[in-house]
Amino acid sequence: MQTTSTNICERMGQSQELSEFKRGTVIGCHLCNKSICDISWLLNIPRSTVSGLITKWKRLGITATQPRSERGQHMLECTVCRSCQLPAE
Repeated sequence: MQTTSTNICERMGQSQELSEFKRGTVIGCHLCNKSICDISWLLNIPRSTVSGLITKWKRLGITATQPRSERGQHMLECTVCRSCQLPAE
């Protein structure tokens, strides 16, 4: 049996995406009038993830993940280009 503190420590730092099945299960539980806390506890998913998924489903009607922004990569390339073009002293 796992304690709550052990369970929280195991979940911290995860950056994996939820499977399509788990996303559908979250929405199904929401439609069955389960609270966000109950869904989080049942599926062992953080409350913020459950809340965000439900909000996204209500606004957009979809649960699929959207493409991520390329801004981080672009900013890195600009920084590298600028540092290469600095005049030598």
